[in-house]
Amino acid sequence: MSLRHTYTLIAPLYDAAISRATQAARKRSLATLPATPGQVLLAGVGTGLDLPHLPKEHHYVGLDLTLAMLSRSLPRSSNIAFAPVQGDAQRLPFADAAFDSAVLHLILAVVPEPARCLTEIARVVRPGGRVLVFDKFLRRGQTALLRRLANPLMRRVATRLDVVFEDLLPAAPELEVEHDQPALAGGWFRMIRLRRL
Repeated sequence: MSLRHTYTLIAPLYDAAISRATQAARKRSLATLPATPGQVLLAGVGTGLDLPHLPKEHHYVGLDLTLAMLSRSLPRSSNIAFAPVQGDAQRLPFADAAFDSAVLHLILAVVPEPARCLTEIARVVRPGGRVLVFDKFLRRGQTALLRRLANPLMRRVATRLDVVFEDLLPAAPELEVEHDQPALAGGWFRMIRLRRL
């Protein structure tokens, strides 16, 4: 089953499964967006769970692979400048350096090629811009046997459980880690802030 098909099917259930558990971490991550108004890409905007927590001074482009997810984001966008775009986070339909910042909440562990996604983000964010990441990652050398055993099934259904963030960084050498902290589940979920060199 393709990622597009899977997320079309789970769109009605997504909020119930994710919203409450991730709300506080989303707020903390989004609070680090720069104060200067700019263009912000929300890559994998999903049902728009980030939208109520976004500062109003920016203009936002919310990209998602499925219309089912994008349509659910629209009611949450009424208080901000928001443009929904259907597209693939691994092949962004935007010009180089088109955005001042990008938000990658729960997307890198979902896409089949997370390194390619990060490379594309580095391409579309201007030098000096910020990239906010919130997702689940294994640490290098971490055994995590149950996660690894569950991964073949889970990656077909909704998400990967075996992504090591540090293994993605070489694909985007223009991105430098500014901040990295545990967010949920004993540090499995992390909030990472990157700067585009």
